[in-house]
Amino acid sequence: MDADDGEWVWVRRPAEQEAAAWWSAATAAVGLENEDDRALKVVFAAPAPHWTDAAPLGNGRLGAMVWGGVATETIQLNHDTLWTGVPGNYSNPNAPAVLSNVRTLVDNGDYTAASTAALGLSGLPSDVYQPLGDINLEFGDTDTAYTAYYRDIDLKSATVNVKYAIEDVEFTREHFASNPHQVVVAKFSANKAGSIFFTVYLDSKLHHLSRISGTNVLIMEGSCSGKRIAPKECTSENLSGIKFSAVLDLQLGGDSCKIGAIGDRKLKIEGADWVVLLLAAASSFEGPFTKPSDSRKDPTSTALSTINSIRNMSYSQLYASHLDDYQSLFNRVALQLSKGHIRDSDVNKEQLERSSNLVSSVISTAERVKSFKNDEDPSLVQLLFNYGRYLLISCSRSGTQIANLQGIWNKDLEPAWDSAPHLNINLQMNYWPSLPCNLSECQEPLFDFIASLAVNGSKTAKVNYQADGWVAHQVTDIWAKSSPDRGDPVWAFWPMGGAWICTHLWEHYRFSMDKVFLQQTAFPLMKECASFLLDWLIKGRGRYLETNPSTSPEHSFIAPDGKTASVSYSSTMDIAIIKEVFLAVVSSAEILGNSDSEFIQQIVKSLSQLPPTRIARDGTIMEWAQDFEDPDVHHRHVSHLFGLFPGHTITIEQTPELCKAASNSLYKRGDAGPGWSTTWKMALQARLRNSEHAYKLMKQLIVLVDPDHEADYEGGFYSNLFTAHPPFQIDANFGLPAAIAEMLVQSTDQDLYLLPALPQNKWPTGYVRGLKARGGMIVNICWKEGELHETWFWIKNQNSIRQLHYEGRVMTVTLYRGKIYRLNKHLKCLKTYPLGEETIM
Repeated sequence: MDADDGEWVWVRRPAEQEAAAWWSAATAAVGLENEDDRALKVVFAAPAPHWTDAAPLGNGRLGAMVWGGVATETIQLNHDTLWTGVPGNYSNPNAPAVLSNVRTLVDNGDYTAASTAALGLSGLPSDVYQPLGDINLEFGDTDTAYTAYYRDIDLKSATVNVKYAIEDVEFTREHFASNPHQVVVAKFSANKAGSIFFTVYLDSKLHHLSRISGTNVLIMEGSCSGKRIAPKECTSENLSGIKFSAVLDLQLGGDSCKIGAIGDRKLKIEGADWVVLLLAAASSFEGPFTKPSDSRKDPTSTALSTINSIRNMSYSQLYASHLDDYQSLFNRVALQLSKGHIRDSDVNKEQLERSSNLVSSVISTAERVKSFKNDEDPSLVQLLFNYGRYLLISCSRSGTQIANLQGIWNKDLEPAWDSAPHLNINLQMNYWPSLPCNLSECQEPLFDFIASLAVNGSKTAKVNYQADGWVAHQVTDIWAKSSPDRGDPVWAFWPMGGAWICTHLWEHYRFSMDKVFLQQTAFPLMKECASFLLDWLIKGRGRYLETNPSTSPEHSFIAPDGKTASVSYSSTMDIAIIKEVFLAVVSSAEILGNSDSEFIQQIVKSLSQLPPTRIARDGTIMEWAQDFEDPDVHHRHVSHLFGLFPGHTITIEQTPELCKAASNSLYKRGDAGPGWSTTWKMALQARLRNSEHAYKLMKQLIVLVDPDHEADYEGGFYSNLFTAHPPFQIDANFGLPAAIAEMLVQSTDQDLYLLPALPQNKWPTGYVRGLKARGGMIVNICWKEGELHETWFWIKNQNSIRQLHYEGRVMTVTLYRGKIYRLNKHLKCLKTYPLGEETIM
């Protein structure tokens, strides 16, 4: 492999140049410059002492955590398909009898007994996401000898960089995960020839064997357990799970460099000028319906083929392809926030003045998080916004698995909550930023997964509930588990998971206006989901249909007999989700020209028979169909507010009394909670246009978590900016940028709201470029002194009429596709521009 640094690398697309030109003028008008490194780099001042101090990389399929050690280095690896288990049977033939009994108990008002009886509806737990292994490197340099240490995650280029000096030699390590070529790449170099010496080997916590192949390749082959929890000893059952292979190829340069073997599993490099490591990995996973033992895939052959396909490419060529692919997504959106007119006011001058040399000038991101409660540095908010987008691009790409509870990054055989996607908020939150932050391609794995979930879910619906359509519950896994979880029905029994995730199909259409997607993908899945919901609804009290049994996710109530229960009927979240799905199906049918069908008419009739959202005696939204006593008023879930966000059935314009009750509910719930709860509340407050409270919640979240004492925290960030439940859970990393986007732009199919929840006294000056709104609009906004300065937007798909809203002013405009509209703070059009074919979307 050639290590030329003189090759041309194309780093900016023509469309980005065009966008940059527009915004150089706009930002200059409000006294801002372009984003700086503080908003685009996660900085570390030392090697990682804990996993949550390591730096994540990913290409959607492969994940890597770079620890940045000097004497020894670990690059911990993940592959998105490595899970325990085999395809399961997600049906329970005993469930119909149990269901009948539970419904009778609910009808009789015996909610405590119903909650006990509902244990009979539970299924098996999900399977478990597994780590792939580690690239281990031993450099032999003593930890005390190095100086000028620096490590970062560069969000502009999706690279992890490590620099340090030993005596007069400066060492550099560069890492990235290439999506176009499906490899993790690392380059080690120094400013003095012949300075690279190390030993390298592969290892894994899973059952594995490793070996040397040829002179410069390491191969590790192994398997996941065929059972949920890996046996302590290797057995035939252990070998029945998903098989995997990792191939590490080493290319090196230098006049006197040598490579040799140490035993049969380690390679030793001596005297190299530079070394490039290429890591490819593959598994035998052939889909959720194929047993690993029946798979025809050969992981080792696949991984070797990947390596062979790029063996003659230079490092610069690999990097250029990676950069072009990544920046085509990341550069669509830019955000800058400021406390005032000039960026200098945002700089922590006291910290900078303390910086007298390279080492002391490294202000780690962890220090910035700690100081946020005092300085409220807007550039840190920008960094967190950008980091969420970076992580989504890194863990969910076309053809990969969905982002799980930890994205794709996991070091444990038994991770918290199995690292399994949870369908009662967490998986959905993972994908909240994909549409407003203009990363719709990152949602493609979700749609593929929903299609698999519908296959298993149709069996669960038919056997368990004697219903048509398909259903999914609270937790799932790579095998598209659709049955209830094992355990207490307060969390285990919740048949609305599939319905909630179906709303993402409709939202994708609303943002993209892709009628082919609606017709071929979204509508068939939504229709079958609605078919289950029609059968699940039963004639209830009075004139209303009801869901029975019903829970509000993970939250209990005090039954009239004074005992704690969780199962009743028609929880507010159940009905809100059903309304959302039914409305989406009806709207889709109108667009596709089949709204007169008998099925659609049945949905319309059922919609009119759903119970309304009710207000409790204390002025809050009722969480259950009855005004039960709440034993935990500060519960982390805010499920009963689904209709406000992410749903659309509670709005300031249409249901102001419900918005007031929702505000009361949030006050009663309180602000405390894990990371995902805090970001959900942020988005809810943004929908209510409560900008100050949305900001307060964000500020509350920005605290540094000590991994040695993480149980003392609720929410917060680790030093690598992973969000904490604790422990690490990635959902809040995605919930935060989604909530920030909601503070800046909100939309319906007909309306666009500009700066609806801008915290004017915290971010009086700023701009955002490239956010996406419903109807396929791209929106750019700049503001100063807390007020709108200019907005630019365009629509590419079709002409449309929009109502623009800003601080009570409403302007109706007709938008023609192919034109860019530039408006001032009075919503008056200043100028229109032609939309070029290359304009960033």
